[in-house]
Amino acid sequence: MKKREEPPREEGPLRADAARNRERVLAVARELLASGDASLQMNQIARAAGVGVGTVYRHFPTRQDLLEALVNEHLQALLDQARAAEEAEDARLGLRRFLRAVLDLLLADVGLAEVLNAQRDAHTQTSRLKAELFAANDRLLKRAHRAGLVRAEIGADDIQRLMCGIEHAVRIGEDRRALAERYLTILLDGLRPA
Repeated sequence: MKKREEPPREEGPLRADAARNRERVLAVARELLASGDASLQMNQIARAAGVGVGTVYRHFPTRQDLLEALVNEHLQALLDQARAAEEAEDARLGLRRFLRAVLDLLLADVGLAEVLNAQRDAHTQTSRLKAELFAANDRLLKRAHRAGLVRAEIGADDIQRLMCGIEHAVRIGEDRRALAERYLTILLDGLRPA
C-alpha cells in the first residue's frame, strides 16, 4: 500500500476563502479557550466553524500548531510588557505592572501556561518569543534584586510557580479583580528582603 503524502503547508498569503476559513477556525478555538476548554478537539472546532476537519488540519496540522497560533499574540503582549517594565523609572511599579499583565493573560488564556511550559514548540516564532520573554524576565528580576525588591535567593522559577498559584486562587474566587490586586500585593511584599 502506497503511503499517503502529507499536503504541503501553505506559505505566503492565503486565498481569500482559505483566509476566512482559517479565521473562523481561530475564532471558534478562541471561544473554546475563553470558556476554559483547552482540549481543542479538531472535529468539534471544524463543526462549529462550518468547515471540514481536513481544512482545520491543513491550517493547523497538530493541536500544538493551533494552540501556538492562538497564544503567540499573548506572548508578544507579555514581551512588550516585560520591556516596558524594564524601562519603568520606578522598578517596583514596573515589576507590579508586569506581574499583573502576566496574571491577566493567564486568566484570559488557559493555553498560555501550556505553551510557556512546553518542552518543544511547533513554530520558530513561538520559540523566539519565549526566549526573548524569558531573557527579559531574567533582566527584570535582576533589576528587582538590585533595587532590593526581591530577595537574592528568589529566582524566575520561584516567581513562575507563585504566579501559577495566584492564577489558580484568583480563578476559583468570586471577585477576580479584587483578588488579583490583593494576592499580587501579598506576593510583592513577601518577595522583599526582611
